[in-house]
Amino acid sequence: MTEQGRRSGAVWGAVGWGVGVLVLLVALPLVASGRLPDRLATHWHAGSHRPDDSMPLWAAALFPALIWGVLTFVVMLALRRAGAGRGVPGWAAAGLGFGGVTLLGGQASVVRANLDRADWHEAGSVTGWAMGTLVVAAAVGAAGLLAARRAPDEPRPAADGPTLDIPAGQRVVWLAHTSNSWLHALAALTGLLAITFVVSALAGLTGLPFLLAGAPFTLAAVLVLGCSSVHTRVSEQGLDVAFGPFGWPTRHWAAEDVESARVENRTPAQAGGWGYRLSGLGTTVMLRGGECLVIHPAQGREFAVSVDDAERGAALLNSLSARHTR
Repeated sequence: MTEQGRRSGAVWGAVGWGVGVLVLLVALPLVASGRLPDRLATHWHAGSHRPDDSMPLWAAALFPALIWGVLTFVVMLALRRAGAGRGVPGWAAAGLGFGGVTLLGGQASVVRANLDRADWHEAGSVTGWAMGTLVVAAAVGAAGLLAARRAPDEPRPAADGPTLDIPAGQRVVWLAHTSNSWLHALAALTGLLAITFVVSALAGLTGLPFLLAGAPFTLAAVLVLGCSSVHTRVSEQGLDVAFGPFGWPTRHWAAEDVESARVENRTPAQAGGWGYRLSGLGTTVMLRGGECLVIHPAQGREFAVSVDDAERGAALLNSLSARHTR
């Protein structure tokens, strides 16, 4: 995928997050309306932790959604005016992550406190849930900031031709990035399903503990997201392949441990599917069909990763390997 495609994917991911949070904020109290009083306790006294204000059910559903809508509109407007060309910057990812989790956790806490109560005055306390929500929201915001800061640099060509002559004392680095928009979309879908189950459990709408409610979908989202993009780097230290938006986990081969590197065209059918695949060809990180950088290590099976400009990466890796061998 091109750099422009990666940026577009980041923007669409932010849009999907915004729409998903909006739908959950409105749907959560409406789905539980049969177990809620006509008015919901929405504010608690700081000292006694007793409810001291309320809203009609429809207002409790729409008010957090309105706050979220204004927040996302302001962020998108700021991005448009700034002309952000690298997708979603760190401050926007952190703000949307923190704000979305805070509002979802607050809405779930309100529904849970009012659930199966005859009157809003009987609502339970939300102090513990509110504190837990803020901790999780801060962690999500920090993760969004970190993921945005790890956006890869533009690939820098090492030189022309299948082989390279590197002058003594000169250091050359080759960088490449590949991502798959369909795998990103699948990770987003499973992630939203996980959030839906967790928020429903927090609100008391399911009998499962909230840590277990979305566990299968959370695991699936993490695994798919980790296999949806790769950052590839060839340098004096050898070959490094980092997975996912956070660049973790990573695989490393020292230059002297690579016997040869080449370019080979492979298809998902040959590799056995999409993502991180094990087959008769060895290990293949298949994110799009076409040219792959393939290495033959001194020990272990061959490893291939689908990246653009793989010929230059292979040429540089061969030259570095030969230098270390000499």
